[in-house]
Amino acid sequence: MAKPVPKTNVRDISWLSFNARVLQEANDPTVPLRERLRFLGIFSNNLDEFFRVRVATLRRMAELGSKLQHKMHLEKNPAQILEQIQQTVLQQQNEFNRIWAHVQQDLKKERIHLVTEKRLNREQKRFVENYFEEEIRSAVIPLMIESNPNMPYLRERSLYLAVSMSSSKNAYHRKYALIEVPAHNKRRFIKLPAPAGQHHIILMEDILRHCLPRIFSFMGYDTFSAHIIKVTKDAEIDLDSDISSTLIQKIESGLKNRRKGRPVRFIYDKEIDAGLLEYLIRRLNISRRDYITPGGRIHNFRHFMDFPPDVFSTKTIRKKPFPHPLLQQPVRVSEIVQQRDVLLHFPYHSYEAVIELLREAAMDTDVVEIKITAYRLAESSKVINALVNAARNGKKVTVMLELRARFDEEANLEWKERLELEGVRVMVGVPNMKVHAKLCLIRKRSKGKTVQYGFVSTGNLNESTARVYGDHCLLTANRNIMADINRMFRYLEKPLVSRMKFLRQCKTLLVSPTAMRARFTELINNEIRNAHKGLPAAVTIKMNSLSDDAMITKLYEAAQAGVRLRLIIRGIFCMRPGNKKFKEQPYAISIVDQYLEHSRVLVFHNRGNEKVFLSSADWMVRNLDHRIEAAAEITHAESRQELLDYVSIQLKDNNKARILDNELENRYVPRKGKLLRSQVELYQYLYQKTVNHIETGSH
Repeated sequence: MAKPVPKTNVRDISWLSFNARVLQEANDPTVPLRERLRFLGIFSNNLDEFFRVRVATLRRMAELGSKLQHKMHLEKNPAQILEQIQQTVLQQQNEFNRIWAHVQQDLKKERIHLVTEKRLNREQKRFVENYFEEEIRSAVIPLMIESNPNMPYLRERSLYLAVSMSSSKNAYHRKYALIEVPAHNKRRFIKLPAPAGQHHIILMEDILRHCLPRIFSFMGYDTFSAHIIKVTKDAEIDLDSDISSTLIQKIESGLKNRRKGRPVRFIYDKEIDAGLLEYLIRRLNISRRDYITPGGRIHNFRHFMDFPPDVFSTKTIRKKPFPHPLLQQPVRVSEIVQQRDVLLHFPYHSYEAVIELLREAAMDTDVVEIKITAYRLAESSKVINALVNAARNGKKVTVMLELRARFDEEANLEWKERLELEGVRVMVGVPNMKVHAKLCLIRKRSKGKTVQYGFVSTGNLNESTARVYGDHCLLTANRNIMADINRMFRYLEKPLVSRMKFLRQCKTLLVSPTAMRARFTELINNEIRNAHKGLPAAVTIKMNSLSDDAMITKLYEAAQAGVRLRLIIRGIFCMRPGNKKFKEQPYAISIVDQYLEHSRVLVFHNRGNEKVFLSSADWMVRNLDHRIEAAAEITHAESRQELLDYVSIQLKDNNKARILDNELENRYVPRKGKLLRSQVELYQYLYQKTVNHIETGSH
């Protein structure tokens, strides 16, 4: 009897398929060499986070047994998923190693050489020894693990040299030690003296290897071997286990526990001393059921995202973002926004328009209040600086700061402290829900009238990531949108169940968890009805992740009715688009390129009068049911057409687009006809609109 075909692909296997697309970019010889190194780093960093969060969660679920399988909507039980993850990760690691070998050959062609401690010439040895003494020695503290009854705490995401020492006088007497590679506060890549026209680079750990006799000079050993190990730990924070604690206390406690988290993966150099390996596995309390992965000489490839840029003969310079045509300086952004909607597209448009909107509000004597949500902020946030200045100028400033933004919890706690010191009112969350909506409301009183304007965005208020993340931001003074943002903040200020009515009262914004799912379902149903009547019917969806069972089932229903489905999904894609029962086969692609596709855009044909939305929410259970999210319909004709053109260009991509199919094979879209790379095309499309505006002097 044939096995039933699953309705959806497993979320975690689908995510690994996305990371395989990242690896494809590292393998693409047409991608500049520096960018290929960067994609290796992104792949490695992604995989670390996957183990820290998803694998750790699945492992806890597996330990709790099969009772959770139905509750978590899993067609496979967690143990089966973990087994499939193990197989997939090992295959991808082999592919990673193959690509890295080719990249190293290409580095040599560019006369860039990664030099190990075994290949240093006399001048380089002197340099390394001096560098060690002047820059590194004070940060190196060996852990003598054998003499310590308790295994020393190993820091998450850090690299360690596992050292085996012996003496030529007694080769059988060995001593073991661990040395943390101080790459978190020092450069990992150190340039060496090299012949003219060449670049020789040594890794921090290889400097340590060369200097092991200096590090252990007082112990009488003369034979050393040292190999890299890395431990990945469970990074989940359980915020619901102690209702008597405040949210801040829970997060602070969770961060401490995260640092001590249980190992979920142990990676080691396959050339490591066998006795030392067995000893470490035993002392770290890692079982053979855990992810014990042999690797090469180098780990923590995430640092390769920061490989020295000046060693490459061909410079990969990203094109600079440019101002929106309506916001060319000198103008007051706030005045333009009060006249009409302005739709910004990052990273093509400059993020300075958002910063300037907040700066103007901070200085405008008529502005009385600013309310804003914040999820992830830049390290030196201009957004925070503008809000602080507004508070200093006597404005009433309220910030909804989501403390549970994963891996940004610690930074957000620090921002909370700074904002409160400056007199800003900080709200820190809603019980059992993250606030993921990207909203801003600015209120001013002028000549006895109240004027409100602000924005709804798909991306974080982060000017750093806005240079590499593809997102949209609607700057608007639309009264209906502003009224709904007010309602959302009234709920956030006192998030009781009884006050959920404020979210339900939103009439223009589609809000989670109250109305977004129902409204998008209704819009798909409308297309299904039109298809049954023989009318044109289509739905276009662009988002990061599509994993919600109910929404996928609704899309299946639409495909069976003959609705034309076009899907641009960057990451998790659990839908299985190939099905003989579908009257119209969905077209599903993923675009992985220089910029991270982060925006969410939804288009419903609606008998030719398209309804176009931008949203902060993916179609995942967590976004639709367990987060505060917001989607805004784009009604301004020019902005609406701009967004339709934007999505249309991406759907024509036949350079960086991969087909999303049932088997998760990541085949490229057939490169027929003119080659179109959508991110390049979008830059030209939007830049030309700015040029045309300047040439015509129009508004």
